[in-house]
Amino acid sequence: MIPTNRRKTGSSSRRAEKIAVQLRQAIPEVRIELAHRSPWELLVATILSAQCTDQRVNQVTPALFQRYPTPQSLAKSETVDLEALIKPTGFYKSKAKNLVGCAQAVSNRFGGHVPNTMDELTSIPGVGRKTANVLLGGVFGKPGVVVDTHVKRMANRLDLSRSQSPEQIERDLQAIYPQVEWTDISQRLLLHGRYVCLARKPRCRACPISDVCEWEGKLTR
Repeated sequence: MIPTNRRKTGSSSRRAEKIAVQLRQAIPEVRIELAHRSPWELLVATILSAQCTDQRVNQVTPALFQRYPTPQSLAKSETVDLEALIKPTGFYKSKAKNLVGCAQAVSNRFGGHVPNTMDELTSIPGVGRKTANVLLGGVFGKPGVVVDTHVKRMANRLDLSRSQSPEQIERDLQAIYPQVEWTDISQRLLLHGRYVCLARKPRCRACPISDVCEWEGKLTR
């Protein structure tokens, strides 16, 4: 059923394809905005990005990776020191706990290497499907649909899904788009939501997909 509780009609399929084409034209290059040099650094940065901007995370991670450059070193970190380093990202106590648990799992169970499967990634403390899909698509070349707050908003406003559940939205987008497009379409939806289709004041006049957007709030803001 694509999207949730609806059949994938020819017209909806064509509209979804048009959305993808126009977003590709507007955002030809898709890249993760979290600074990283390795799968491990991207994993840490993605955990820190929960309820925090990528820009703020990028301000924090250089000092963090200089102090703790490997999973093994982070696994042995002092709680007070780690919390002080990541405090600007918010929720630093729970994030510190997750980072240490993550570092211990990667060190002890995966030989210091970030695993590259969904099941293995989501077995790590602090790693859910969103984070796992960031890693799969971002550094391992495996298709993954990232559903963060921006993608959730885009999927609902563009009527690509009627669900509020990130897991269901992921399934809806997977069913609409070919697997080879999963990583890029979700990243473009994310960037479009971050910079154009804002939560409170969407920039509808600057929107490159306005002609295929049927969101009822489009012309009222």
